[in-house]
Amino acid sequence: MKRIAIIGCGAAGMMAALAAANSSVSVTIFEKNEKPGKKIYITGKGRCNVTNACDQTDFFDHVKRNPRFLYSAFYDYDNTAVMDFFESNGCRLKIERGDRVFPVSDHSSDIIRTLFNAVKKAGVKVLFDTEVLSVETSGQSVSAITYADKAGSSKKGGDAPIMREEFDSVIVCTGGVSYPSTGSTGDGYEFAKAAGHSVKEPRPSLVPFETKEDWCRELQGLSLKNVGLKLFLSNKDGAEDNSKSAKKKKPVYEGFGEMLFTHFGVSGPLVLTASCHYEKDKKAELLLDLKPALSEKQLDTRVLRDFDEGLNKQFKNVIGGLFPSKLVPVMIRLSGIDPERPVHDITKEERLSFVRLIKNLPITVNGTRSFNEAIITRGGVDVKEINPSTMESKLIKGLYFAGEVIDVDTETGGFNLQVAWSTGHLAGTSAGEI
Repeated sequence: MKRIAIIGCGAAGMMAALAAANSSVSVTIFEKNEKPGKKIYITGKGRCNVTNACDQTDFFDHVKRNPRFLYSAFYDYDNTAVMDFFESNGCRLKIERGDRVFPVSDHSSDIIRTLFNAVKKAGVKVLFDTEVLSVETSGQSVSAITYADKAGSSKKGGDAPIMREEFDSVIVCTGGVSYPSTGSTGDGYEFAKAAGHSVKEPRPSLVPFETKEDWCRELQGLSLKNVGLKLFLSNKDGAEDNSKSAKKKKPVYEGFGEMLFTHFGVSGPLVLTASCHYEKDKKAELLLDLKPALSEKQLDTRVLRDFDEGLNKQFKNVIGGLFPSKLVPVMIRLSGIDPERPVHDITKEERLSFVRLIKNLPITVNGTRSFNEAIITRGGVDVKEINPSTMESKLIKGLYFAGEVIDVDTETGGFNLQVAWSTGHLAGTSAGEI
């Protein structure tokens, strides 16, 4: 009987186990935590954004790195297949704004329970509190794994015994290094390197930005809805950037939605998605459009109307209808206009400059927050060394990778979990073939 080891009992690991399990295969999941799906518990703010119900053709637009690598995996097991799996196993789903799919209960625990019950029903052996230490190879093939049985040590006392078991295939589903408290500590990268694989530098992604401006911190707790955001990148050293985007001054990201000011800078859905496009070796600037529904000309007409209606009022008392109250003093200060100045004294040039500020409020990005606050990890095992049709290593026979450990990352909206389901399913199917 063929023996398959799966390292990690998360989304990719459990899906791989279900795809691999059959009467001719023995499947064992090794999980260093005490329970399954620890990271799934916190996804979607505890609600679990299972996948995205967008059209198949639109899915790859939301994959920011190496989308072509996922073609086989996604068409083998797409978002419709994922939804059918959960619905057929008794977990009802619903579709919300942006085609985001959640369990009707709004509890991520229902997703984990459905998955894990299916894993147990399939006859998969699961070892919790068991940390894999190494993946052994013989020649150019997988041969065994070594692991520490922490559960055994707690029963008997003393150090965890080191065990060794032989396997025909090993599927690495260890995740990245974001939210390390969930057990994602980069183990899979070390297994890959030991097998001769290249690993692209792991970086935080879907992560808040730290900003230079003090006024961002003054606005801590303020949430803005229905705003526009653009991210621009340029060379830090001031050297001329001859890239196509630089010549056209095009943003690397442009979006519309909600954002939040924090004690360190900015966060929220818009910012998290923008972070997918951030490069730490580039100078980064955000431009915030507080009135995206209006053109500059339309906004100027609105401001001029407000000025005409309050001709003898002070500037600070006229613009209150344009922004949340907490934002008003900041916008006054940034405009350079005396807050007590009567609006009839404000020149056309000053008014137009104020309008441009509303449409293009600049924020300087100093960097991202750490992996502790990143939803996903950017980087991972180089896709050039993985067969996209099977998820098997091109270097070591019987070694497979699935999920966040691979150098693929996506925008928010359920796409990252879909990558885990799709790559996990393909890796499991491929490994389980006799």
